[in-house]
Amino acid sequence: MIYAKLGQTGFMVSRICFGALTIGPLQANLSLAEGAQVIKTALELGINFIDTAEMYKNYDYIREGLKGCRQDVIIATKSYAYNKELAEKSLEKARREMNRDRIDIFMLHEQESYLTIKGHWEALEYLWNAKDKGIIGAVGISTHTVAAVQAAAEIKEIDVIHPMLNIRGLGIVDGTVDQMLAAIAQAKEAGKGIYTMKAIGGGNLLGNVQEALNWVFRQKGVDAVAIGMKSPEEVRINTAWLLGEAPNKKDLAKVSLEPRRLLIDRWCEGCGRCVDVCSQKALSLFKGKAVVDQESCLLCGYCGAACREFNIKIV
Repeated sequence: MIYAKLGQTGFMVSRICFGALTIGPLQANLSLAEGAQVIKTALELGINFIDTAEMYKNYDYIREGLKGCRQDVIIATKSYAYNKELAEKSLEKARREMNRDRIDIFMLHEQESYLTIKGHWEALEYLWNAKDKGIIGAVGISTHTVAAVQAAAEIKEIDVIHPMLNIRGLGIVDGTVDQMLAAIAQAKEAGKGIYTMKAIGGGNLLGNVQEALNWVFRQKGVDAVAIGMKSPEEVRINTAWLLGEAPNKKDLAKVSLEPRRLLIDRWCEGCGRCVDVCSQKALSLFKGKAVVDQESCLLCGYCGAACREFNIKIV
């Protein structure tokens, strides 16, 4: 495994961060034992960095996956808390359900701009106080916007930024790939730890997955890349690509045969942009939400590119 310093946090993290969303109930919905085994495979290969969030409802998978683990594992989680009470509740839930005295990185989820961050300032102040007490190791934000990366770069108390970044710019709400890279460079210059999300565009770049991953790994200023993985085979393949090695042929064959489907998150806003770009007419609106006819869907990913809120994924 290859490791990097995560900004000025003091953490030395694996370049691959295990994105835990994929194993849980919102996506693959693996059994607890299956999900824990995927995590254990990652740990065996030297991955020491796990990304999760309160809304992913998968803290039990991480607790189970870490049983018997003797290495230091850095866990980052996220919350939508906007005041002290909610932040405290979220932090204690994470500590309790993952059986951790300290949460290494605690972030505010999906911040959009300086104004959004200011609107969550009471929660941030609580998290900074918890950091001073040693309950949290670092405080950060996750975001799909260039504006929030720029804002967080200017706030000295923010340690870590978790931005959207992929080769096609899928999911970046307010700018281009180049603009996001410039904002990341600004944040890196300010000493922030940077680990990115959605390197394969929520599955929409699966047709060129190796190219998409290698592109993100090469970007200056990116300390680690969070990758959602739902099987030991996927963990082994992605690790091999990071190290410049050829993945096991049996692993590649098994992953290529796994059925894929289009997933529309339940928080879809029903704007209809995805429906407009679907040439197969596989998408429609029903009761204010987008729905998919899986038999008609070609998994082209064009709808994912059209969704500004990144609510469409191929899993």
